Amino acid sequence: MKRKWLSLILACIMIVSVLGGCKAKTDDPAPTEETTTTEPTKAPEATAAPVVDAKPEYSEITVEIFDRGTDGGKTDPTNNFYTDWIKAKVLEDENIGVNFVAVSRWEETDQLNNLMAAGTAPDVCLTYSGDLIANYRDLGGLADLAPYVDTLLVDLKAFLGPDLALEGRDMIMRNVNTETGQLFSIPARRMNTAGANTFIRKDWLDKLGLAIPTTTQEFYDALAAFKAQDPGGVGKDKVVPFTMTSDVRWRASTLIESFIDPSISKKDRWVNSVIDRNFLLPGYKEGVRLLNKMYNEGLVDTQFALYNDDTDSDNLIKSGVVGAFIHNWDQAYRDTPGLLRDLQVNVPDAQLVSIDCFQNSAGVTEKFTYDAAGVNMFIPASSQNIEGALRYINWLSKFENRYFLQIGEEGVTHELVNGVPKMIAATNEKIMNSSQNIDYTIMINGLDVGDDSLYAQALAQSYTVDPQLITDAYANSMRNGRPSTIVPVVLSASGPVNQTLTDMGKTLMAEAVTCSPADFDATWDANIQEWLDAGAQSVIDERAAKYIE
Repeated sequence: MKRKWLSLILACIMIVSVLGGCKAKTDDPAPTEETTTTEPTKAPEATAAPVVDAKPEYSEITVEIFDRGTDGGKTDPTNNFYTDWIKAKVLEDENIGVNFVAVSRWEETDQLNNLMAAGTAPDVCLTYSGDLIANYRDLGGLADLAPYVDTLLVDLKAFLGPDLALEGRDMIMRNVNTETGQLFSIPARRMNTAGANTFIRKDWLDKLGLAIPTTTQEFYDALAAFKAQDPGGVGKDKVVPFTMTSDVRWRASTLIESFIDPSISKKDRWVNSVIDRNFLLPGYKEGVRLLNKMYNEGLVDTQFALYNDDTDSDNLIKSGVVGAFIHNWDQAYRDTPGLLRDLQVNVPDAQLVSIDCFQNSAGVTEKFTYDAAGVNMFIPASSQNIEGALRYINWLSKFENRYFLQIGEEGVTHELVNGVPKMIAATNEKIMNSSQNIDYTIMINGLDVGDDSLYAQALAQSYTVDPQLITDAYANSMRNGRPSTIVPVVLSASGPVNQTLTDMGKTLMAEAVTCSPADFDATWDANIQEWLDAGAQSVIDERAAKYIE
């Protein structure tokens, strides 16, 4: 523990020493990532807007791109057909040279911290962690984007539209501080707010004469039957009834979170959720207790704690030895990583279906759904080409550009069915490393065909599997969905301890799942107390003090 604190202190000193010279444009309190307003918010009138040329002199920018590995036919995320297309088109349209910088999707926080501390972060950065952005903001490491909203980001502003979670605000201004007018990050727009799903081998259920599980007990019984009877004929010692990774709170989310007390107030849920971890919510511990029971009975992948990313778990699923798993609502059906596709290469009659079986104490299969605001884009204060970076983001926001990146070439990655694209699995250099190229179309998550009335059809056709699988998966994930709670206040406490609490959270969950049932309570309670002492309590205290209805 002492080593972790020493590393944290040294990291903070390094970041502050490098970023300290990058002061915000005001000495007022640090701006919020979310604030309230009653009128659509615009950039402050007092700030002079930059002069915008139709096509500026040539300049160059660097852009962060998530690296998800190259298994399953993936290409180099910084050098492939789509990066070449982007570079050529941006150069032609905006006279900007683009260079991509890969950041591991699985080690995003560590790598971004190092790049920010060294002053070498890309001109265009993105992260799903609002706490990480808050920390950079408080250290003076982010550029204020407010002066550019109505000049360089016109197309982005129009695409993002109104903020449905905060009435009267434009989505582009979700993270503005209305007291200072500063804006240090801009969210992407989620076209689809579906969260997680549970997937199971239906062919195994059929061979055992079992129905699709509709309750937690039936799910548990199915896994036990998989282990005892080996319906796939892979060898009883090789069967993995349930697989996950070291990120247990995510890869077991639908199961564990079904144990949370459904009567908890919105305030208590928000206050006690620390860096998106629900460890402290009443009932969560009991969900982990069930996972502990499953592990000790041989129903959970024994190596899960060693999996720092999805690779090993994915390979087990593809090989045909896994009975069930939890992941993104559509993970089983994405071309990348190609779980169902590659599984059926190895086991032709294999079937992976989504299920909705985890009922809470009220008998409801409640589960989280995402906020319509997705990944956050930001520009480091160290950027030497803020204007070029914002021109690039705005260029991506134009329909013709993002639409091509999402669907690719007709006849190669899609075909048109009744005017709506139906995806084709590419197996050459035009393969998409992420679903609909979401790592390049950073302002949108989910297919947009330009006509809301065609969304359902487009969603079903935007995969290369049976459309019914997608329709069912979407319905299962959205059924009894609980929207994210948005509280528009300035938060800073979690930023400095984000990585420490993330790492400790993984250790906490791994130890709680793998300990003996007799030691579960002591293991859980001791680790939770250590987690609180390491900074979680200060995060809770701040959220409690600043909560507003």
